[in-house]
Amino acid sequence: MIDLESIHKMWKEDAKINKKLDDASLETPVLHAKYLEIIGHLKMQKRRAENAQKILLKQKWLYYNGKMSQEEIAEYGWDFDPFQGLKVLKGEMEYYYEADTDIQKSEDKIQYIKTCIDTVYEIIENVKWRHQTIGNMIKWRQFEAGV
Repeated sequence: MIDLESIHKMWKEDAKINKKLDDASLETPVLHAKYLEIIGHLKMQKRRAENAQKILLKQKWLYYNGKMSQEEIAEYGWDFDPFQGLKVLKGEMEYYYEADTDIQKSEDKIQYIKTCIDTVYEIIENVKWRHQTIGNMIKWRQFEAGV
């Protein structure tokens, strides 16, 4: 799994524009392809994480509603009494779902992947406009040369 730190490290290197502007211009499609590939992988990771969360939510629903067998509960390593002897109303169940560490970890994973996707989208937008930056650099060099 590609992580946010790796994306930042790659972009720190890739964001540099070669002083030979014609080479820099030729690098743009390569960078675009690189980050499109990364975003494709990230989108698939997000989809898999969302599907895994759906399964987890179903399992937790069964668990909290007393519809899971003792063997299954033991298999997951969960506490046999999720409410520790308390009587819980149906309207209070949301508090237990929100406080469940397994569900929180699953949600954190999805949010992390979304952050990675957002970061790569920003990078792709920057790459799309790289030609503009290169064009401005060329104009500045022409101005300095008195052309």
